Amino acid sequence: MADLTNDLGQPVGWPIDTKLPRPRPERVTLQGQYCSLVPLSVAAHGDALWEAFSHDKTGANWTYLPVGPFAQKAGFLEFLQAAEASEDPLYYTVLDTSGRAVGHATLLRIDEIKGVIEVGFIHFSPLMQRTPVSTEAMYLMMGYVFDTLGYRRYEWKCDALNAPSRAAAARLGFMFEGIFRQATTYKGRNRDTAWLSILDNEWPPQKARFERWLTPSNFDTGGVQKTSL
Repeated sequence: MADLTNDLGQPVGWPIDTKLPRPRPERVTLQGQYCSLVPLSVAAHGDALWEAFSHDKTGANWTYLPVGPFAQKAGFLEFLQAAEASEDPLYYTVLDTSGRAVGHATLLRIDEIKGVIEVGFIHFSPLMQRTPVSTEAMYLMMGYVFDTLGYRRYEWKCDALNAPSRAAAARLGFMFEGIFRQATTYKGRNRDTAWLSILDNEWPPQKARFERWLTPSNFDTGGVQKTSL
């Protein structure tokens, strides 16, 4: 959409037609074909998440997260207890079709006044990596943010050195916007932060792309994709 010019001849942004503020995300269930997302519960998901994350034998999946890896289950469950109580980030557990907890993700930095929200604290266990489950989980969260809540902007931020995260964001349709240098620290080290986003007017074609890819006929009997996203 083109910018406008005011009465003084200055370029200004176009008037928004989104009614603000937008609703805050809630602890809801998001149901898909290959997985569902439900509010994180230590009692319901703690043991299964510990087991799922234990499939990562090297701990590499924890490198770019602000917490972990956890040497003991008790410490992990303590982290999950704080996560379950948190309102922002708001944690969702990913369940496979058998109801087994295989990962989690969050909506965070929730700005209902501006209609901006971020997806983050994504931790997908090896049980769901490179499967339709991981892609559909992200699709379900995007659909909730744009179609149900009506947000204007959906953000993805990660360590600029986290090449797999940046590649995943690009595959999912996020547009790279730049790097904030020395944006924060974690685990005693610097983090330059890569920013990416999807806007509300970009969502409809992205949604169609996801739905084509997620069609069961796009996968062979072994669950391997026939065409890429």
